[in-house]
Amino acid sequence: MSGTVLVVDDEPAARYGMKRALEKEQFAVLEAGNLADAERAVASRSPDVVILDLKLNEESGMDWLPVVTAGPDPPVVIVVTAFGSERLAVEAMKKGAFDYLAKPYDIDELRVLARNAVEVSRLRTENRRLKSELAQTERLGGIIGSTPQIKLVYSLIEKVGPTDVSVLITGESGTGKELVAREIHRVSGREGAFIAVNCAALPTDLIESELFGHEKGAFTGAATRRIGKLEAAARGTLFLDEVGDMSLQTQAKLLRALEEKSFERLGSNDTIAADVRIVSATNKRLVEDEIPGGRFREDLFYRLSVVSVALPPLRERREDIPALAQSFCARLSLAHKAGEVTISQPVYQRFYEYDWPGNIRQLRNCIERAIILSDNQTITLDVLPQELQNKQRVDQVKTEVGARVSGDGPEAIPSSLKLKEAKKQFEVRYIEKILEQTQGNITQAASLLGIHRQSLQQKIKDLGLTKKFVLTD
Repeated sequence: MSGTVLVVDDEPAARYGMKRALEKEQFAVLEAGNLADAERAVASRSPDVVILDLKLNEESGMDWLPVVTAGPDPPVVIVVTAFGSERLAVEAMKKGAFDYLAKPYDIDELRVLARNAVEVSRLRTENRRLKSELAQTERLGGIIGSTPQIKLVYSLIEKVGPTDVSVLITGESGTGKELVAREIHRVSGREGAFIAVNCAALPTDLIESELFGHEKGAFTGAATRRIGKLEAAARGTLFLDEVGDMSLQTQAKLLRALEEKSFERLGSNDTIAADVRIVSATNKRLVEDEIPGGRFREDLFYRLSVVSVALPPLRERREDIPALAQSFCARLSLAHKAGEVTISQPVYQRFYEYDWPGNIRQLRNCIERAIILSDNQTITLDVLPQELQNKQRVDQVKTEVGARVSGDGPEAIPSSLKLKEAKKQFEVRYIEKILEQTQGNITQAASLLGIHRQSLQQKIKDLGLTKKFVLTD
């Protein structure tokens, strides 16, 4: 344990005893025999913890307590009282003390209180840093992060936002594509509304009506005229989420509307001008998979992607996890009326180690769950979802499979293989081992592998593993 502790006591013997006890715990200990020396030590050395005797020669530690705890980066204060002075201790805690120590005290109790106080000091410092970072990102509409990958996204938003060009946002599910789309609209200066359409959530026979609208009687069930999203987004932004799931028929009609900047409602011959800015998003690989597979029109792709913004998965911007976690913790604590909830350092460490297959959305849901299940104001490891507690199992599997690849096991991959074939064999054996661990449960296996469930299903099919396992959801 490391940290700096200032002992404020007018008795040299008392200071000496505390110093010896705390230095054995690897604390750096400062001493002050009066309040003037204590103030200088706080100003020059910024201790993490102050152990303050409330009764000093001709001075009152109680009077100084509100002063030392009122600064912008105050230390955590433990007050020392005489035995039987619990009333003073309660008063001191109302004035900002963290805890109290009654004389004569137990050495182990002193050390435990000091350790706890240093941990609280570190959490407060981390919270202040993260809140400062959050404040700096408010101008970006809630997009949080300071890694080079996310700074590039900020730059693209600022450059492309004020224009009217179409933007395609790519990235895995849960990376914040709609948040980026909303920010592009916010900085665009367009006076119309931001209208979102989830192309994956609507069946083919309804999405055209959703986009273009329809006249009364245009089809069975069309009892009244309906204004489509293109029309509702006039002079604003239309966000096409999961555009890669749009049917080819609808793609053709959308392309025509974008090229001609006009459209007709279903069941009508009246042409309506389309003064709308298009921002679309997808988690599919349009160029690599969907266009070659004939599932997405190449001409529509180039119409939608005048500028492309690629959002990195959370595992590639781990340094942003603390700021994101703190933001979610603050907002969700307020939403659930849970008071001020903090995140413990072991949890921050586990967050950093985990690969987050569900990205930012999964992190948010994890924190919300933890806030609801926590019995105190600190999120600890025991309230995290089970998948975050499987790290040891994943590391064990990686070690076992790695031994086979390096030649330490009976199933070692021959060193004579070409790299491509060696990679394939490694992937096969690795996925097989994970499926064995999860007894064929695809959802659990995908979580351990850090990939999407659909991606794992496709890999299992491509690698010919469907006959080896009884697969479940």
